[in-house]
Amino acid sequence: MTSAPPRSDSRSFARAFADIRAGFKQTELWGHLAWQDIKQRYRRSVLGPLWITISMGVTALGLGLLYSQLFGASVGTFLPYITTGFIVWNFLLGCLTDGTDTFIANEGLIKHLPAPLSVYVLRTVWRQCIMFAHNMVIYFIVIAIFWSDITEPNYTLTEGGMQHPGLNWEALLALPGFALLALNAGWVVLLFGIASTRFRDIPQVVSSLINLLFFMTPIVWTTDILRDRFGDTADWRDWVAELNPLYHFIQVVRAPLIGNSVSWHHFAVVGGITVVGWALALVVMRNYRARVSYWV
Repeated sequence: MTSAPPRSDSRSFARAFADIRAGFKQTELWGHLAWQDIKQRYRRSVLGPLWITISMGVTALGLGLLYSQLFGASVGTFLPYITTGFIVWNFLLGCLTDGTDTFIANEGLIKHLPAPLSVYVLRTVWRQCIMFAHNMVIYFIVIAIFWSDITEPNYTLTEGGMQHPGLNWEALLALPGFALLALNAGWVVLLFGIASTRFRDIPQVVSSLINLLFFMTPIVWTTDILRDRFGDTADWRDWVAELNPLYHFIQVVRAPLIGNSVSWHHFAVVGGITVVGWALALVVMRNYRARVSYWV
């Protein structure tokens, strides 16, 4: 009696984890590619990557001044709120939009360079981290200008709103908060990147939803405004803010950086999404990793 041929292990979690480990070992490759992406984007410009910082600063300043007047808020506290929210949102937005295009944009390298797929994921995430670091320059400038306002104990973002302790040592909590963001960026880029190679409509769907997600997330408005307009009994905050995952992602970084009250349930929600997201991404990578080179 002849025995059955051994089953191929190409679709296994061992191969998926091996791909990720191999990708992390090639630090120089994805680090160099990410930096080249930024240099290429601003090639032959006088200021180069500084345009990232300038564009973020102009946008935050304009909207901060406008919405602070619309909501009757103090510029000294509302402008840092909007600026920090924009910086974090820009990182999340970049991971979503660039993530859907990760493998499609690297078609030539995937077909000719024998590298792990995770290299292209790390390239995208690291590029967004570099841009985030550039944008943080605006944060430090804004905090320096409005230091007295943002460090005042029990300050409010809007008149009659929730009181916040002011900027203090809890600002260091932004470091593990951003680490969680970067960890989630990995599974977002991996999952959406693989799915987009098979279904080319996904990048268009994500792009169409970006504006809706922006206005539904407390970035240029605060949850205090909902309470002021509808009252605590309307449960609008629960539906509009608490059920929006992006709100929690922004708060784990923004709240510590501007001296807002740090609620641990934001970290709990982001941590839960991290576990579920990576579980889904690993399943997709296990089943379809070998097909990406054919789909692109």
